Amino acid sequence: MNTRKTTQDWLAPGRGHQQKSAALSVLSSLIWPMQAWLVATALGGLLTGSTVSPAFVGLAFIALGGLRAVLGFASEQQGEAAAIDVVHKARAQIVARESSRAKDCAFGGAGSIAALAGEKLDLLTPFITRYAPARARVMVVPLVILGLALWQSWAVAVIFVISGPLIPVFMALVGMAAKEASRAQMAEVGTLNDLLVERLSALIDIRLLGGGDAVLSGFEAQAQGLRSRAMAVLRVAFLSSTVLELFAAIGVAMVAVYVGFSLLGVLEFGVWGDVLTPQAGIFLLLLAPEFYQPLRDLAAAWHDKASADAVLEELSTWEQAETEMLMGQGGKAVRLAGPANIALHNCRLHGGIALGDIEIRAGESVALMGPSGSGKTSVLRAIAGLAKPETGQIMVADVPLTAQTADSWRARIGWMPQAPHFLNASLRRNLTLGEDIAPTQALQQAAVMDVVAGLPQGLNTRLGETGGGLSGGEARRLTLARAILGAWDVILADEPTADLDAQTAAVVTDGLMAQAASGVTLIVATHDAALAARMDRTIQIGGTA
Repeated sequence: MNTRKTTQDWLAPGRGHQQKSAALSVLSSLIWPMQAWLVATALGGLLTGSTVSPAFVGLAFIALGGLRAVLGFASEQQGEAAAIDVVHKARAQIVARESSRAKDCAFGGAGSIAALAGEKLDLLTPFITRYAPARARVMVVPLVILGLALWQSWAVAVIFVISGPLIPVFMALVGMAAKEASRAQMAEVGTLNDLLVERLSALIDIRLLGGGDAVLSGFEAQAQGLRSRAMAVLRVAFLSSTVLELFAAIGVAMVAVYVGFSLLGVLEFGVWGDVLTPQAGIFLLLLAPEFYQPLRDLAAAWHDKASADAVLEELSTWEQAETEMLMGQGGKAVRLAGPANIALHNCRLHGGIALGDIEIRAGESVALMGPSGSGKTSVLRAIAGLAKPETGQIMVADVPLTAQTADSWRARIGWMPQAPHFLNASLRRNLTLGEDIAPTQALQQAAVMDVVAGLPQGLNTRLGETGGGLSGGEARRLTLARAILGAWDVILADEPTADLDAQTAAVVTDGLMAQAASGVTLIVATHDAALAARMDRTIQIGGTA
């Protein structure tokens, strides 16, 4: 199992851009004290009759404002670049792993993974572009403003020191509730997506069985649950924002009261000199909102952090979920040369299934038999390179089955799963897999011509992923036709006659035996003694050979 990634590991691809964004954001905020000093100097001069150059003050203020805008824009650009790097890298990792995953993992189904790779990963963007720069400003700007305030008035500095910490303390308390609410919302999104995928895959059967109303009721209940959790997140966000704004407003008001009464001569303490000058008072008034602004920005982005924490936690859970990975890339490849000999040497498969030595010669027909759960399907998957054995070695065509040879080996294999699965395409494309060949002969050999003739659009009919509208036997015979049409050297069939009536089972069995008679290596996992009796030999899995 891989080492669990930390939050910083997931955010590492955009670290350089994040650091630049944070630095530019801090520099942009630090320009305001200079602008405030210019304004305070100008207004103070007017009140005291001192000589002030309006042109100089105006031009300097505009120039600093322009510089602040440029730095702010550059900070946003770097933040966006960081978010793109992080999200794209995580999304590419999910797609790469899922495209090579051989079976479902404990994290969830296709809906949960699609939600994680899509809408959930996008929640990292506001965290990177808003929360991270705000956190950097909080670490620098309030301290700088506190120092400037202390330079002018120790009383105002005391107000800042007392009121300022209230915001992060309350923010931490709210953050606990926000994180829990966000985690619950993320889980609900994944569950609803899984439910949607399952219902869409069975849509034809649902309509045939008249279960539409029941399905809609289930969706309504799930959607209501998601709506409730989303509102819980919003309630926490609005509550925290309201209370923190109140604290900031009280702090600014206290500074304004102190400055006002000091300028009126009512208060005569809190400054290092004799009295508070108008210039210093105006400067302090202009600094007060900016002291609290980074804290307010951080509080406003706190729910972004809560959402991002929930997403990062799901990413780590997904990464650690145990699953079987496909050997090779899973794409088209040139067929592996050599006789279709197969050998498994001291293999231990996923799930603790231990096998002895198994050897199957090219052109041989073999039945794998054993109790349910003994590992028959796992053996077929291992032979096909759909799962890598934990120990031991598999030889195919007299060469080791590795990531380098798996795709070329699978190019020689026809696969008949126990649960038929079809591409989201026409029946013709499902049978020919895009090759320019006529499927008529294969359909006749599989005794399925009448089924095709009864479909609404014949070979141009789309059946859906699970072959909606077909019986189990009809779908099984179509997979047999696909195996026949591919002219494979090896056919792996998983319970090809399971749950079929005797007549349909005989048709499928005859079709498979016809392929074996033509020299195809045939391996079937089965409980069907009649089918096993027609094989060249039987290998017991989970028992004695």
